[in-house]
Amino acid sequence: MNKYNSPYTAAITGCSFLYYEFKRILPILMSADADQQLKDEVENNQILQINSRKARRTFVLEFKRRFASVPLHFWQAWQEWSEEGQRAGLFYAILKTYKLVFDFHFNVAIKRWNSVDHQLAKFDIMMEFNEIAAHDEFVDSWSDNTKDRCASAYLTILRQAGLMTEKTNELQSIHPDDSELEYYFRSGEEWFLEACFLYPYEINDIKAKLS
Repeated sequence: MNKYNSPYTAAITGCSFLYYEFKRILPILMSADADQQLKDEVENNQILQINSRKARRTFVLEFKRRFASVPLHFWQAWQEWSEEGQRAGLFYAILKTYKLVFDFHFNVAIKRWNSVDHQLAKFDIMMEFNEIAAHDEFVDSWSDNTKDRCASAYLTILRQAGLMTEKTNELQSIHPDDSELEYYFRSGEEWFLEACFLYPYEINDIKAKLS
């Protein structure tokens, strides 16, 4: 399986969570002349305030992918949410954009959350990498350094989404407002509440309030 028919990419190594940068660039992504404005930003660095032109180009490319992974009305609602709700929403877009992150989260993190031990280590992610690589030649061809950087980027994403403590690497649930969670129910994306480490009874309670 080559990179053209593999569903996986290592792009998160060059662009992890970046909440503040994405928030600053979102109005451009939503504009009618987004492509031209984004080209100008890569050259002129007026909004991102990132010194490296190469990094700006990478960030803009990945921000475009994340923006396109969900409907425009999601981002219109996202702008009005609390920071916790926005961080959760950005994590949702990342899960929709990168199958690697989705698989790490549902095959490793959620299983760990539902176990007795809520600590998540890089070793746990690398075990999942071995499983993915056994079935995907493209991922199998990645260097150990690339795999290590992907695992580190995923753990960074968890911390910055609010799903993992900074010092102890312990998983924790996040609780955006019910009004911020309504999008996921209305859009048939209820699975995301499980991704926020909410328990079934919590999800049922929220559903009852919104129905």
